[in-house]
Order: sequence, then structure tokens, then C-alpha cells
Amino acid sequence: MTSVNPLLADWNESLGLPRFQDFSADQLVPAFAVAIAAHRDEIDALAGSPEEPTFANTSVALDRSGALLDRVHTVFSNLGSAHTNADWQAAETEMAPVLADHQMFLGLHPALFARLDGLHERRGQLGLTEAETRLIERQHLDMVRQGARLSEAQRDRLTAINATLATLQTQFSQNVLADESGWYLRLVAPEDFDGLPEWLIAATGSAASDAGLEVGASIVTLSRSIVVPFLTYSHRQDLREQAWRAWVNRGANGGPTDNTLIIESILGLRH
Repeated sequence: MTSVNPLLADWNESLGLPRFQDFSADQLVPAFAVAIAAHRDEIDALAGSPEEPTFANTSVALDRSGALLDRVHTVFSNLGSAHTNADWQAAETEMAPVLADHQMFLGLHPALFARLDGLHERRGQLGLTEAETRLIERQHLDMVRQGARLSEAQRDRLTAINATLATLQTQFSQNVLADESGWYLRLVAPEDFDGLPEWLIAATGSAASDAGLEVGASIVTLSRSIVVPFLTYSHRQDLREQAWRAWVNRGANGGPTDNTLIIESILGLRH
């Protein structure tokens, strides 16, 4: 019997939260493959419906589509930002162009846009509420901005550009995260703690323990939950400056995690 990928299983934790401890990087790509395929089937069925387009069978159906993909992507985004590792980052890099391609599938779907375009033209005659009208207008504008009215050649070029952008943006984020996780500032002397509330002092001790440092050590990391309150409360201007410079220079320190060339490429492609 084939086991169910935990990323695709029902979540029944308190408040409907996922069991993050059950997830691993090797589950990510297979889960996305299933979720993307399911979403495409939904969109093709919606767009190919023989029924006259209505707010319910077109706009609402589009808004509600892709629920499984949304769930997988939410886990992917949260763990990729807060609890990443080399395997997870490799999966992120692999998925970036795939997700970009799926986004282009949605934005450039001709039959879907035809239904939505007709609905958009008639929106003032459908007796819709202000919120319902806004949903149609937002969906229509999103598809236009994603290239629904471009020529075939322009669509192909836009798809290629977006795939490259997705890969570059993933690398950008991973470089920032690498610089963030690789830096810390030791607090040693009693005056190093001047101004810090007790809960923040405790957090710096926990951060040192998590980093595998000796018992009793305290460090300021670039985790937002530590560095931001440290910059807020610390009385030590010299230490605040060290932490602030490390924070704002993430991805701009030279070497393999430097984002300078990546930024130039991203800006060029966006232009």
C-alpha cells in the first residue's frame, strides 16, 4: 500500500494547522507535481465548461480553485523561510521555474480569459455587489498584466523571462538567508546587556544554545525576533551599529552569496 505524502494529507492539528514536523524536502517536488496537476485540471474544466459564463461558475470557481496547491505552497514558503536546509533549498531551486511556468499557464490560458473577459464586459449588467464586481475586475486585471492579450511570440518571451526571474529571485533569497544564518554577535561583558529586557536576554542565551556554543554564552543573531528588539532596546551604540550593518548588508558582502550581479540581472529582466 502506497503511503500518502504528508504534504497532501489532511491536516487535523489544533486550529487546522499542519504537522510541520512530518514534512521533509524530498516530499516537496512530488507534492507540487500532484497539486499543480490538480489545479490545471480544475482550470481546464472551468475554462472548457459549455455553460454560459456567470459570476458563480467563472469568477468564484476561479477564486476557489487550487486549494491543494495553496496548502502545499504555504508550507513550502513558511519552512523555506524559517527552517531551511541544503535539501530544502535545492527543492526550492528546482521548483522556482516550475511554479513560474504554472503561473504563466494560469495567466495565459486563452479559454479562461475568454470567459472572464466576457464576464468583465458585462459586469455592470449582472446585478453584482461591489465586492463581487471588484473580484471580477481584479481577476481580469491580473490576467491582462500576466500577458493574456499578448501575441504568441510575446507570450513565449514573457514565459522565458519569468522562469529566469523565478530562479534568480530564489537564489537572491537564499543568499540573504545564508548571510543571516552565518552571523552572530557575542554579548560578553555585563555592559553588553545594558537596556535589554529579561526576555531578550533569555532569547540571546537560547540562540547561543541553538548554535551549539558553550553553556552560558549569549549572542545576537540576525533573526528578526532578536536583532530588531536588540536594535530597539540596547544602550550600546557600538554594538547596535555592528548588528545594524550586518542586517542591512545581507547579500552584499562579496563572495558566493553576494547579490550584486543577481540584482542587475533581475532589474534588466523586469525592464
